[in-house]
Amino acid sequence: MDTQNQGRKSLGQLVLDEGLVSEIQLNLARREQKRQGLMLGEVLIELGFISADALTDTLAHQSKTDVVDLINISIDPDVLSLIPHKEAIKHKLIPLEFTDGVLTVAFADAFNVVAIDAIERITGFTVKVVSASESTVLAAVEQHYSQDQSISKTIDILMAHGINANDEGAEDESPMVRLANQIIAYGIKKGAADIHLEPGESVARIRFRIDGVLHTEFLIPATLIPALTSRLKLIANLNISEKRIPQDGRIHFKYGSKAIDLRVSTLPTSHGESIVMRILDAGNVKLSLDWLGFSDKDKTLFTHLMNQSYGMVLITGPTGSGKTSTLYTALSLIDTETRSVFTLEDPIEYSLPEIRQTQINSEMGMDFATGLKALLRQDPDVILIGEIRDLETAELAIRAALTGHLVLATLHTNTAAGVIPRLIDMGIERYLLPPALNAAIGQRLVRKLCTHCKKPSDSITNTIQDYNIAHLLPQSAILYQAVGCQHCGDSGYKGRLAIYEVMSINESMHNPIIDNASVYEIEQIARENGMSSMLEDGLAKAAQGLTTVDEVIRLVSNG
Repeated sequence: MDTQNQGRKSLGQLVLDEGLVSEIQLNLARREQKRQGLMLGEVLIELGFISADALTDTLAHQSKTDVVDLINISIDPDVLSLIPHKEAIKHKLIPLEFTDGVLTVAFADAFNVVAIDAIERITGFTVKVVSASESTVLAAVEQHYSQDQSISKTIDILMAHGINANDEGAEDESPMVRLANQIIAYGIKKGAADIHLEPGESVARIRFRIDGVLHTEFLIPATLIPALTSRLKLIANLNISEKRIPQDGRIHFKYGSKAIDLRVSTLPTSHGESIVMRILDAGNVKLSLDWLGFSDKDKTLFTHLMNQSYGMVLITGPTGSGKTSTLYTALSLIDTETRSVFTLEDPIEYSLPEIRQTQINSEMGMDFATGLKALLRQDPDVILIGEIRDLETAELAIRAALTGHLVLATLHTNTAAGVIPRLIDMGIERYLLPPALNAAIGQRLVRKLCTHCKKPSDSITNTIQDYNIAHLLPQSAILYQAVGCQHCGDSGYKGRLAIYEVMSINESMHNPIIDNASVYEIEQIARENGMSSMLEDGLAKAAQGLTTVDEVIRLVSNG
């Protein structure tokens, strides 16, 4: 680390100029360096003149690289295999992640251009340099290269060691730690939204929810489940000894250079505790209207709604239909410099800059209604309510919308027009709805066709006839079908997109709402005003080759 490269200071001069060591300390360290034949950085740390973290931060600042913490980090084995173990040891580095042709590598010496050139030559990829202390790099190399094996191999090791249901210390064994990390890392790698651990009498299923559909990934012998459950509860900061009641926690997991949160829920069952982990990857949240997939017409209307100074916009749909993403995107359109924005959420899934977010905690008496009462005393301009669940919350939200606040919230109904009878069933007076409601937005998430294997469909005619939807499709439209390949796990689909119906509440609806018009009548008025239904929006996206007609019918017909 003390080599003098053109255009930069030596390490000794650098730490001296930064005031990290005195001249007397540096001279002593240089003498010890010559005597022991070590690198100057190692000697400075060994003598206690500088900490490993301070040295890493200084080098990272000088080289304009980010510093990463490698402790308990999880690395994809496929990424690890890009750099041979001997090269990682030789150059004191470890690969972290590979994205869009760029390999992120943690170096103990971010100035080691020889090592950087060597890795780019070996891998054939552009290298993004990040910094870490030498000790943590070497520890990570030892840990991860020795653990570069499949989940099935780890299970074999655990079974061979005699781990069983009565082994109270099993959760502290390194193979069990590895197994828990491998399961989480594999779920992240596969793009799962949820990881399910489902205990049975003789085996437990590990299932991933990918693009809204559950898939069984592998089975684990029942004898390993108590130890695996304990390990997962431990890292989620849950009570390991309590197995009779449900618990909720959170895991902070390092995957490559990314920090990913998992929301953990446990539930006692007859064969052990069921565990579901919701993967919350803030890096995958793209708060843009283009990413949501609104049509040009609905995008304009949605933007207009977010620029209103008061009134309520309700997002509707079942659990898992992307309502939270739509709400967060709505907040991204708000000018937080000139408007005061608050949220009430259960739970807070992602941290939003310049927005005050409050976690609901019903056990402590902090429910949506209580939170909303307190929040209204905080001089808000915009209020996001995670979900309207009861009459008191609904009444407070309506009152806020009528008194100069823009209120954004979710409500569980099948369609946008369904918000009217739902609020009335809750106990809201009809006459309050027309002046308070600005719009209702219904949505679903449909699976996107895999771009690698989709092909024109030759068997879609029956579906079109059965559902009488031919008039909703352009005559020249080329419709596609899901095929399946290695890129999409043989499902034919990769990723999801939303389909919408945006129902603006205008004067033409006021009297019908007050006069107890049916949902069908409200929908007809909305359509006359230009609303496209979710079915129409979905079929338009199928005609664009983004999804299939069958997928749209599956989601919309199920309500």
